[in-house]
Amino acid sequence: MCGIVGFLAKNTDLRRSLGEFVVPMLTCMGDRGPDSAGLAVFGDPVDPELRRFNLHAPDRRFDWPTFKEQFGNRLGGRMELNALENHAVLISPVEPVRFQAWLTESYPALHLLSTGRVMDVYKDEGHPAEIARRYHFSQLTGTHGVGHTRMATESAVSPAHAHPFTAGEDFCLVHNGSLSNPHNVRRKLEKRGVCFETDNDTEAACRFLEWRMSEGNSLEAALQQAFVELDGFYTLLMATADQLILVRDAFACKPAVVAETADYVAISSEYRALAHLPGVKEANIFEPDPEQIYSWTA
Repeated sequence: MCGIVGFLAKNTDLRRSLGEFVVPMLTCMGDRGPDSAGLAVFGDPVDPELRRFNLHAPDRRFDWPTFKEQFGNRLGGRMELNALENHAVLISPVEPVRFQAWLTESYPALHLLSTGRVMDVYKDEGHPAEIARRYHFSQLTGTHGVGHTRMATESAVSPAHAHPFTAGEDFCLVHNGSLSNPHNVRRKLEKRGVCFETDNDTEAACRFLEWRMSEGNSLEAALQQAFVELDGFYTLLMATADQLILVRDAFACKPAVVAETADYVAISSEYRALAHLPGVKEANIFEPDPEQIYSWTA
């Protein structure tokens, strides 16, 4: 049992308060997943030649100033580093492939959480309320966000196994459920050169969808193929730079509820996580249908 949450601000005035809306949703779903939690937030894009690299260190006392110095010495160029305890956002024009190679060689203990122009990802072990306080989630701003609270059932409890999972650039996925064929999907993708970081079943779904998109599919077309390829029970909530997308499997046994108003779209595993939102009593509230793709644009 896990909890998923999502929020998309249609009203631009609400984007300044994105974190204030999402934190109560995430902490409420801590009852469904107290092991670890994570949040992906989509904000203003950096310049086209730049990338945002989100990093997680296993030690909260990690020496980020030395990391910044060594990065500048080896890779150079324009660079900005914003660190908070064991999380940091590096903004740089360095090519993602080159950065990953240097990171693997020089700092193998660091985990690259995400790459893109608009997305920041935070995830760690612990209760969602603790993680929200640690990373100051309530202060976050942006167009939309996707969060997850995890109760581990099929793989280890670690920041790497926590959701959201990411693949490619500015794409993330959270999952409530269990896939029965992740190893088959993984073997298929590995033959095509796709690399995996964990044994988590959610990573198989995330990388399958990103692989289909890299082959030219839209996310909606990739999901239609996923309905055929992915076996098991799932509610998947995904986000791109400008979209929030929700699907459930053919049996729709994993819960999800949507509240939509003229100002926002909010999604959670349970209604109680939405009850604090402004105007929710007048919202269009519904349970998503099975194998139906629901999409909203930021």
